[in-house]
Amino acid sequence: MGRGRSGAVQSTGGSSAVSKCSAAARGYIQDRFLQLLAGRRRRRAPLIHRGYYIRARAVDHCVQDFLLKTQSLPRTQILSLGAGFDSLYFRLKDMGVLHHTVVYEVDFPDVACQKATLIKGVKELSALVGDTGGEGLGAITFSGDDYKLLGVDLSELSELERTLEEAGLNNEIPTLFIAEVVLTYMENTSRSDALIEWAAERFPRACFLLYEQARPQDAFGRVMQRHFGQLRTALRALPLYPDGRAQRSRFLAKGWTECSVMDMNEFFTCCIPEDEQRRVQTLEAFDEYEEWHLKCSHYFVLAASKGMEPSWTPLSPSGTGAGHAGPVGVAGSVPAAVCAGLSGAPGLRRFGHRSVLMKPSVVVTTGGFGEEHGQHCRVRSVHLLSRHAGHWGAVCVTQNIPDQRWGGRLYHTVSRLSDTLALVVGGRTSPSSTALGMLWLKFPETCGASGTGDVAVELVNLQPAAEAAALRWRHSTTEVTFKGEQYLFVYGGRSALQPVLGDWHFLRVPELSCAAIAVEGLVPESRHSHSACSWEGGVLIAGGLGAAEQPLGSVFLLRELEYGFQWQTIETHPPLVPRYSHTAHVHEGKLLLVGGVWLHASSVPGVTVIDLMTGLCLNYVINVEHLEWPLMLHNHSSVFLPDEKELLVIGGGGNCFSFGTHLNPEPVLLSLSSILSSH
Repeated sequence: MGRGRSGAVQSTGGSSAVSKCSAAARGYIQDRFLQLLAGRRRRRAPLIHRGYYIRARAVDHCVQDFLLKTQSLPRTQILSLGAGFDSLYFRLKDMGVLHHTVVYEVDFPDVACQKATLIKGVKELSALVGDTGGEGLGAITFSGDDYKLLGVDLSELSELERTLEEAGLNNEIPTLFIAEVVLTYMENTSRSDALIEWAAERFPRACFLLYEQARPQDAFGRVMQRHFGQLRTALRALPLYPDGRAQRSRFLAKGWTECSVMDMNEFFTCCIPEDEQRRVQTLEAFDEYEEWHLKCSHYFVLAASKGMEPSWTPLSPSGTGAGHAGPVGVAGSVPAAVCAGLSGAPGLRRFGHRSVLMKPSVVVTTGGFGEEHGQHCRVRSVHLLSRHAGHWGAVCVTQNIPDQRWGGRLYHTVSRLSDTLALVVGGRTSPSSTALGMLWLKFPETCGASGTGDVAVELVNLQPAAEAAALRWRHSTTEVTFKGEQYLFVYGGRSALQPVLGDWHFLRVPELSCAAIAVEGLVPESRHSHSACSWEGGVLIAGGLGAAEQPLGSVFLLRELEYGFQWQTIETHPPLVPRYSHTAHVHEGKLLLVGGVWLHASSVPGVTVIDLMTGLCLNYVINVEHLEWPLMLHNHSSVFLPDEKELLVIGGGGNCFSFGTHLNPEPVLLSLSSILSSH
């Protein structure tokens, strides 16, 4: 491996240690040794904390299972490949579970020497290893009774084998190999294959724990790959082994007899007790669910074994969470193309915003987080998209804002009440923010014409009974009709105090006073980030994220009755794949769900069409071959253009874990004419 590239790979270990240290400081993981080994402390974001928590939890889960299954044996050993500044040995030694186990750690010589120096210089670490920790000879940089630290390049297999033999590794006793985001960095994939095969051939009783990335070809995967490429630490194994199924076949072909794989969404749901899930979910204010689930779907943990009695199966589900449903049936595809007139229009790279069709050819986009005046921030400007003679254009309209509560809010709703009037409900500035209230957006009659004019923003003075309707975000606000009168139905969402809401409010239009209207039927599960559409005087609610941060696959109709409304379940066949953070529209008795995030499939949500008369549910993938950049369809907004049977998708994306922020750079048109006519 070239020196420049090996240096870049080595730096990933230091960065990982700092992130784990930050997660430990916030209570995600219990590890007092991380700070001693990481050296420096830096506060990471909650999304990073969750990501490193699930990584540490998966590794610890499998290691503890190995130690438990082999505790009656006289001797065992653990070989950690590319261990970096990991604290595994010190945690296990401190817990008193290494009575008959020797831990071997291998990394680049520079890293091993640095770690050896650290251990010798920190009394708390050297005391755990014991006084027998020698100076080390050659590649063996530190040697204690039950801890050996070796400086060897893993790609030099013969040198690795010779040094391990010299350090005392015993091929005949049960051995756990650990490779935590290591093998994929090896410059030649044939060398990582050879290492996996060598471990199976030379050790009759062995287990192998692998934690790595997956799914390189979807939008999130492309952003992930680009990040590692820019760091000069390209993920070499991904093209050959792009998913868990391919990795399982890889290990079985290299001599391992048993192998199971879980992505981290499945691991979190199935292998972590529910009380621990709740503990982690409440440690910090958090509102990046999409990126958390996407990160987890792009990493996996693999457990392979051979010759173990009893069998080593640490990834057998112990919780009540459902496993993944696998591939989703696809009925066809929908072409995506950049909306030419809006290409390069400033201010439309954003997420968590809202867009509404004010007139047949006029769209208003507000709020969200994105680019404004050359920097990333909460967007305060209102953007007007209009079409003239078949060509779209966009302008940033001037705001008359007497009240600062407009701010730059995310995850609010915007409801059109007339060609010149819209209502903004709720939203947040931060996940711990309090109420932002309701606002009127008032547009001039010439809105959409050549002269755009100003938009006036006026604070709504709410009656106390109606204030609760505005204390939320990730909710829905939908127009309904009852006894010929117009109401707005505010439903679900979340707040600074409640991670998920299941209540609703009927607001009379235009005075926005609360109305008490009877609702009967089975009440839907509390949710946020769902979709809601007006239909036949009522509301269609689809999907969303439930109380346990699990996507929902239910579809409900709030139907008008003579004396009130009734919740009714709409059965779909095949069942709707649970999802959230999608958008939705109704056209001629069909519910269109656009994008979103799901956990129960290996693909990415495209466009789902549900026939509201028959319940038939068909999934269509989005053909992105004509786009030069990754299209992320979550946290986006969309507007349905019925005459053209097109969807105008604006913005979308988010903070992609530690891989950087991706914002869809241009609005996109999805042509639905073929799939709607085929129905």
